[in-house]
Amino acid sequence: TTAAAAAVCAAERGRRTLVVSADAAHSLGDVLERRLGSEPEEIAPRLSAVEIDARAETSRHWGRIQEYLVSMFLYQGIEAVVAEELALLPGAEEIVTLLAVEQFVDSGDYDLVIVDCAPTDAALRLATLPEVARGMLHVVLPALGALSGIAVPLARRFVSVPLPDAGVFEDAEELVYGRFAALQKRLTDPGTSVRLVLTPERMVIDEARRAHTELSLFEVHCDAVVMNRLLPVEAEEVPFFRSWRRREVERRREVEEIFAPLPVLAAPLQEDEVTGLARLARHGADLFDGCEPDAVLSAGARVRFEREAAGGYCAVVPLPRGGRDGLDVVKIDDDLVIATGGRRRAIRLPRRVAPLALAEARLDEDSLVVHFVRRPAEPAGEVG
Repeated sequence: TTAAAAAVCAAERGRRTLVVSADAAHSLGDVLERRLGSEPEEIAPRLSAVEIDARAETSRHWGRIQEYLVSMFLYQGIEAVVAEELALLPGAEEIVTLLAVEQFVDSGDYDLVIVDCAPTDAALRLATLPEVARGMLHVVLPALGALSGIAVPLARRFVSVPLPDAGVFEDAEELVYGRFAALQKRLTDPGTSVRLVLTPERMVIDEARRAHTELSLFEVHCDAVVMNRLLPVEAEEVPFFRSWRRREVERRREVEEIFAPLPVLAAPLQEDEVTGLARLARHGADLFDGCEPDAVLSAGARVRFEREAAGGYCAVVPLPRGGRDGLDVVKIDDDLVIATGGRRRAIRLPRRVAPLALAEARLDEDSLVVHFVRRPAEPAGEVG
């Protein structure tokens, strides 16, 4: 509802807008009261909508990789339908959804692209998968590619099992070094932002805090929080709702403190479901009263490296206060690996920092500060 209302509002204010459903359980069409397909459809002046068909996109983007996996499963006696299901690699649907969004952005047909994401965990996977997958495959692919050039032709003489050819590795390399890299750049671009939509409930607020922390770890910027379904002031006149209203006021104040400096946009509870263009337009006008739906409403912090005394450095990693449970920091070769909650990120260290030793990691108010120092055995000269 929030995504659709923002899209309708932006279109009415003159922006060429596309709203995209990235949720496998598509409900965007229900909210817009339109049957949507897998290609963008104009539903109002300057407003288009699409529900991405992840299966069709997977077949188109994974190409020979998927064909090879299907052939391998068929060889093992697995039925064709089951083989096609098994060939959907973990995370494949999230990746191809982002690839489709990237194509819409690159087309130049739209001033604003709004992506309606699935619930929190799936949305986090969607936003962080390109970097995780790229980092993993960046190590695996060169070894497999070299092996395929030598071992596969030889192995074909002795075994009948389907073996990958060079085309499979070419497609995989294009995904990793081309498309994944472009997706990662798009997600961390200053013009890209995430808006967290929550209701004034304890469990929902805690989940949003964790999401904010994990997105910040991957430098995916949040620029606003939307508090949805807030009771109107008139509810205080009804004894039953008086305590609910009072608790909502307290939790809104708490959300403003937790997520500061992000602005908190208020979305009041409506008399009926907000569906159809007319009601969405009213809802969007209320939500974005005093601001533009396509504006980046707050600037995001980035990972930065600062020089310290005696040739040391420190890395400052954005990490908001919520969701820091299970935080772990370690240096592995030239990477700084940070784990929190269910996410893990490897940050490639700059050339001058990589040879140094990890000395200390401490939490600041809204960031993780990691100090690197010269190894004891190193000479006092300049680090190369």
